[in-house]
Amino acid sequence: MTMQVLQPAGWPRPKGYSNGVVAEGRQVFVAGQVGWDERQQFPATLGEQVRQTLTNIVAVLKEADAGPEHIVRFTWYVTSRDEYYAELPQIGAAYREVMGRHFPVMAVVQVVALMETKAKVEIEATAVVPANRQPLTANR
Repeated sequence: MTMQVLQPAGWPRPKGYSNGVVAEGRQVFVAGQVGWDERQQFPATLGEQVRQTLTNIVAVLKEADAGPEHIVRFTWYVTSRDEYYAELPQIGAAYREVMGRHFPVMAVVQVVALMETKAKVEIEATAVVPANRQPLTANR
């Protein structure tokens, strides 16, 4: 995919995200995903939940013949800013494991609670798949 990162001159380069991107193609919108597995079981730590949440997003994208490299925007909702900062090394490792070194536009927001009681994070994603890439046609 051709994705242009927008980096204003003189601004410091952000770590782990981009200030802006320009992309053209078929848009894929992924609803807020939480860190549970296919049995709706949650791991204990925020870092583990981030890994599972990103894995869930990649699974949804696969249904649209897309992958992590097509993500242009994330919105993260976390239940504890302090826990987020305390587990940043684990979160970063989980992110790189699932996403690689792809850094879309991102916002992280602390919320009082999420709808799933054990959820510590919920992430929404928007992806843009190149227009010339053919979507999957097989029945699922």
